[in-house]
Amino acid sequence: MKWVTTKSKKRLTWIAIALVVYGVAIFVKLVSVQVIQYDKLSTMAKENWDREIPFHAERGKITDRNEEVIVSNELAPTLYFMPSQNEDKEYVADAISKVLNKDRAKILKRLEQRISLVKIAPEAKNISYDQAVAIQQMQIPGLYSGVDYVRSYPHGNLLARFLGFTGVDNQGLAGIEYEYNELLKSSNAAIRLFTDAKGNTLEHVDDEWKNGKDGATIQLTIDLKLQKIVERELSQAMVEYDADQALAIAMNPNSGEILALASFPTYDPTKFSEVDPSIYNRNLPVFMSYEPGSTFKIITLSAAIEEGVVDMEHDHFHDAGYTMVEGARLRCWKREGHKDQTFYEVVQNSCNPGFVELGQRIGSDKLLDYIHRFGFGKKTGSNIAGESSGILFSKEAFGPVEHATTSFGQGVSVTPIQQMQAVAAAVNGGTLYKPYTVAKILDGNTNEVIMEQKPEVKAQVVSEETSEKVRHALELVVAKGSGRQAFRDGLRIAGKTGTAQKVENGRYKDGDYIVSFIGFAPANDPEIIVYVAVDNPKSSLQFGSVIAAPIVGRIIEDAAPLYNIEKQENQIERNYVWGDELTERIPNFVGLTKEKVIPNLYPYRIQWHGEGNEIIEQVPPPDSQILQTDIVHLYLGN
Repeated sequence: MKWVTTKSKKRLTWIAIALVVYGVAIFVKLVSVQVIQYDKLSTMAKENWDREIPFHAERGKITDRNEEVIVSNELAPTLYFMPSQNEDKEYVADAISKVLNKDRAKILKRLEQRISLVKIAPEAKNISYDQAVAIQQMQIPGLYSGVDYVRSYPHGNLLARFLGFTGVDNQGLAGIEYEYNELLKSSNAAIRLFTDAKGNTLEHVDDEWKNGKDGATIQLTIDLKLQKIVERELSQAMVEYDADQALAIAMNPNSGEILALASFPTYDPTKFSEVDPSIYNRNLPVFMSYEPGSTFKIITLSAAIEEGVVDMEHDHFHDAGYTMVEGARLRCWKREGHKDQTFYEVVQNSCNPGFVELGQRIGSDKLLDYIHRFGFGKKTGSNIAGESSGILFSKEAFGPVEHATTSFGQGVSVTPIQQMQAVAAAVNGGTLYKPYTVAKILDGNTNEVIMEQKPEVKAQVVSEETSEKVRHALELVVAKGSGRQAFRDGLRIAGKTGTAQKVENGRYKDGDYIVSFIGFAPANDPEIIVYVAVDNPKSSLQFGSVIAAPIVGRIIEDAAPLYNIEKQENQIERNYVWGDELTERIPNFVGLTKEKVIPNLYPYRIQWHGEGNEIIEQVPPPDSQILQTDIVHLYLGN
């Protein structure tokens, strides 16, 4: 072995060492791949092999305050096709088109796509459960049904313009569906089919299930029972008055919770593409901005009482039918004027010159300050999609005439929800609450509370003493003034009418008004406040007192049992005005005999029920106020 030199020995040694190191490296790599990185690499490999058939998890539900479902989901499967598993596409297209009654040529075109997994959409997307079962029973190779859902509306069009809708892929496109889409949307489950590049099933790899997660549940502050009452009244008003639009809001004045929210005309959220986008893109209670008219006088009234510039009972004002400000003649709605009045009567009569006087007593700077303090000129923070901020005069542009017209609600532009926020503060003791519509957000799988909204106080704008006087003044409006059509026996409803001429291109439009009424009950301790506005009513006198006030009266009357609002005996009696229907208070008939009742010529009709010697029950109950044309039901027994 002399031919092996020392130099060669060194080379052989280094080669041997390199081979050992290389062997060790291969061993370490094998350990890493087979043990340490096994799960990661297996997952990556499966991602290259798998073909997922989606099993959509459910989009989050939307419920009312009492957990009654408003929006849910309905099973609507979608068909998928794996071309590599079935070459007879003609047969597949025939089978699908017959069951679904869809265009065979379009389905065949989908099936012939050069991809590993074909989603047969839109022809076989969101088919019915029965159709999916019929197709699966054919056991066509390569054809799969993926679980999919569409939105379901158990109450039809109720709340449609507030809720919004979802698109073809179940993503929120408008309203609450859009605003809370990230919380409502789900993460989808799927069946993972493992195939080679040609789509052949891999025998050594089992199919897998990929878990998903349902979307969160949104629990609203809305009360469905009240919402149905409100929408019933608005739909009737649209027909009766041939109105362009109508809106309503109901709120708890002591928390800011929105109890009902409605816009008309409405639409079917499952057919949103069939209506003008201006309908589903505009949630009127937060979007619509217009001159409020006389409902805004509540703010001027509150500021005047808080500043101590008026004694409502003893100060007097003479209304000649107009007042002059900087050469401008500002008229009262009553041409001849209301003559001598107390300021309670100024409010009852909705007298414009009287409110100009109150505004001047307050002063321009202070009035503008109160308007801002009550939340006008900026969004309320309700988080309702599409909210506007309204338009106010700047301090520099707030001259004597602007100051005067603003005092009675002309020249400024506000939204309905701003008015609700402000008037609620004026009558609840002076506390300005932020309005809100979402009470809770709950985990869609565990039902655990993710977020809970609590009442949020923004400011104390007036004192309880001022608020009490405002409530009394507004109760007088309903009992004796322009809001008398809202009066309901015993319920102590208070409120204010509004009639605002619409503006177009800087000019008032002749004969085109928004009539409104904002009312609350009970007047001494408000539990509910309701605002209704009707845009351009055509088949009636265009006054809030004639159109909007009776609507609010009916809504509060029907809502009273829902919120335990009981009748009170100490209500201010309603004044009779010529043209009013005559009313009567019913005596107590219980315990009397039929012979004692019949001789009395009661103006209302009596209907007898049952047999017996004496009256054991009556409807309506004693001391109820009814129209003289109404019927009293008396029940006889022994």
